[in-house]
Amino acid sequence: MLDKLGMYLQYPFVRYALIVGVLIALCSSLLGVTLVLKRFSFIGDGLSHVAFGAMAIAAVLNLTNDMLLVLPVTIISAVLLLRTGQNAKIKGDAAIAMISVGALAFGYLMMNIFSTSSNLSGDVCSTLFGSTSILTLTEREVWLCTVLSIAVVLIFLLFYNKIFAVTFDENFSKAAGTNANGYNLLIAIVIAVIIVLAMNLVGSLLISALVIFPALSAMRLFRNFKSVTICSAVLSVICAFSGIIVSILAGTPVGSTIVAVDVAAFAVCCIAGVITGGIRK
Repeated sequence: MLDKLGMYLQYPFVRYALIVGVLIALCSSLLGVTLVLKRFSFIGDGLSHVAFGAMAIAAVLNLTNDMLLVLPVTIISAVLLLRTGQNAKIKGDAAIAMISVGALAFGYLMMNIFSTSSNLSGDVCSTLFGSTSILTLTEREVWLCTVLSIAVVLIFLLFYNKIFAVTFDENFSKAAGTNANGYNLLIAIVIAVIIVLAMNLVGSLLISALVIFPALSAMRLFRNFKSVTICSAVLSVICAFSGIIVSILAGTPVGSTIVAVDVAAFAVCCIAGVITGGIRK
């Protein structure tokens, strides 16, 4: 098995997949804790469906670089979700469901009407579940992912205290003079960037798992925000790396395998949390 793994690691596309997978897992886990605590976990699901719709339009327009369309559209949708979710007539979960389902249906409709591929079902499956796209990354895409991932990590570290404040008590942070709306907007934009990056890793239907499971697993073991965030990041990176390795060796879909490893890690953390009672510091 080690010989087989060593042989695969000689190929650039395998190394690219591991690098991108680890970076995306790290970024997803950092904001995942905040989204879970703010009861906004499914924003990842909604934005991923928006990204799917934007990718479908990019395919119809024959854009050579769909990121030029997908990233701006997803960021705008994140802002709209934030604003619409604050509307008394349309609550956050309803806004996510509305945009999510509409974008997914519109994207699939566009791909069917203006199909330019002889394998439409395969293209849709790859986009929804990330079955092969992570293994077809170019060097340019890897560098783009690296730069955006570093930017996400730096933003999180620089504004950690403010993100912590708006996560736990938004009203108090506003009273203390913090621009809570601005930092919520920053969180939404960063999440949109992460979602677009993660499309190539696990596909649009499985992105929420990449965001939620590491955070929930860490919460079974720790109670402190900083400890939960660090544990979530470590678990997410380990699960992503392990999932990609298992996928390569066993020939299973990359996205589904990573999520399966995340689910297994969550089960282990639940058992460990029950036995230890959680580490309260």
